[in-house]
Amino acid sequence: MARILIVDDSPSQLMSIRRIVEKLGHEALTAEDGAAGVEAAKRELPDLILMDVVMPNLNGFQATRSITRDPATKHIPVILVTTKDQDTDRVWGLRQGAKAYITKPFSESELACMIAQYLDGGSPA
Repeated sequence: MARILIVDDSPSQLMSIRRIVEKLGHEALTAEDGAAGVEAAKRELPDLILMDVVMPNLNGFQATRSITRDPATKHIPVILVTTKDQDTDRVWGLRQGAKAYITKPFSESELACMIAQYLDGGSPA
């Protein structure tokens, strides 16, 4: 069982993703904005982070950059889970250190595959 941090400012999205993570048999940790997500990543050292982009305080791009550049948390894979679906957003997200980018709405199986891939230490096929 892995520990997965879900960072999203939408309570309904947070619960929806949490249900999928727990259904897969993993422990779900949550944070409601980017700043809280960075703090939770440092405190909890989860196995994987699912990060929204559009959030108050610190957006997902900024939070991802902070997590992936901090020696204490840079080993944690971050998957951006967002409504931002432009190619430029995807490229920018990956340049901030995210391992993958998935757009909302997504299917449960799509998210499950992405989680499995990065928990196994894999890279995109």
